[in-house]
Amino acid sequence: MAQINIAKSRATRDSEIMKGFIDRLDEINRVADNSPGFIWRLQTDEGDATTIQAFDDPLLLVNMSVWEDIDSLKSFVYKSLHVELIQDRDAWFKKMRESHQALWWVPEGHLPCVNEAKEKLGYLQANGPSEVAFTFSKSFAPPI
Repeated sequence: MAQINIAKSRATRDSEIMKGFIDRLDEINRVADNSPGFIWRLQTDEGDATTIQAFDDPLLLVNMSVWEDIDSLKSFVYKSLHVELIQDRDAWFKKMRESHQALWWVPEGHLPCVNEAKEKLGYLQANGPSEVAFTFSKSFAPPI
């Protein structure tokens, strides 16, 4: 299962506002990399994705990953150190009016590109959850 998550930062990554988030990235990425069910995450050669410009807006950050199943991703998001970032997100990120996360099933071995993920997020924003793209709260079983 693949996921894209976007967030609108309150300032540039080198600002004092974003320091608390940026300082935790390596730690949180290590937790993800070592989590059960983790397969892959979008990253630069330096090991993080916050410098990848996926959208025209330089303050819009993108995170993508692939997991064995939805429960593995949920466990990482809500039952690991990652939850601390969620609790503090208002300090670093603006509220988004549209869906900011999309999940979708990918064939084994497939690593999605940024454009594929943007298409899935756009589909979810336009059409709501379906087998094409879904959310944690309205998910769909993998295709047979």
